[in-house]
Amino acid sequence: MLIDRQRSSLLLIDMQERLLPAMDDADRLLDNVVWTVKIAQRLSVPVLVSEQYPKGLGPTVQTLRDLIPAESIVPKMHFSCVSDGCLKPLLDESRPQVIVCGIESHICVLQTSMDLQSSGRQVFVVADCVASRDPSNRGLALERLRQHGVVIVSREMVAFEWLGAAGSEEFREISRTYLR
Repeated sequence: MLIDRQRSSLLLIDMQERLLPAMDDADRLLDNVVWTVKIAQRLSVPVLVSEQYPKGLGPTVQTLRDLIPAESIVPKMHFSCVSDGCLKPLLDESRPQVIVCGIESHICVLQTSMDLQSSGRQVFVVADCVASRDPSNRGLALERLRQHGVVIVSREMVAFEWLGAAGSEEFREISRTYLR
């Protein structure tokens, strides 16, 4: 199944001030997530954000907060956004596909993705937009998610599937801005 921008939402998990710097290759991760968010917004794909215990781990990093409306950011205490219930007011039933980015791959990303899939959603984890402190944990998480039927994709796969075809002004703009 391909990702359909009319049927999908982008979920960013716990990209927070005190957590992000501890991730393996944090700068690249942030660049990739920002890139994906900007394309989602240009194509009118809703962007949802979770924050794990923001009192202790701080808010979402400023770079992302500058892009995302405050009402799209929700706090949580459970590792899984689904167990916490924080996404219920934000997830639109007409958008059964959830594209997942964030940290940490083997904890909140894994638990949320597996719970979303169990609840009937089509889940796509963006491999170059997830991280863990230890890269081996990221690898194990992606392997486990794949074994359970979660689709592992790259940020470019997401962008091109959202676009669907070349030739439009939208494609030309995104190609010039993000794909060169």
